[in-house]
Amino acid sequence: MTKVATTLSERLAPIVQTMGFELVGCEYHGQGKYSVLRVYIDSEAGITVTDCSRVSEQLSAILDVEDPIRGNYSLEVSSPGVDRPLFEITHYQKQVGQRIKVRTYTPIQNQRNFVGVLLRVEGNDIYLLVGKEERILPFSDIEKANVVADICGKRG
Repeated sequence: MTKVATTLSERLAPIVQTMGFELVGCEYHGQGKYSVLRVYIDSEAGITVTDCSRVSEQLSAILDVEDPIRGNYSLEVSSPGVDRPLFEITHYQKQVGQRIKVRTYTPIQNQRNFVGVLLRVEGNDIYLLVGKEERILPFSDIEKANVVADICGKRG
């Protein structure tokens, strides 16, 4: 996560929690007048469009008063979806055995993009099976990661 997204996540999480939801994470993409703040929320019962709308209204009011982002931007509130983004080390721990896609800040063995099965999390390292090779990715070097959705389902 970017520094802006991390700061906003820390600030907005308690507000989202008081509404009965979990703040999964935030993404901020600053591109002038097309900047977007995307907030992912979740709950045990799942997320509806009405939930997103309620949280959006609440966060919008707070962000308008506090004004933590310079300039114009769009606020989007969404469920994590089937291609769930992974922001925290605990998110990875919950996805062991799943196929994930990871992009690192710096190349690891001349590669920045990885897709494989998440084998385990040890300390601050992510162990990923890419093809037949195990790769160790430091959590601090991960720019972005998400679960790769299995749209077709497993067949036996």
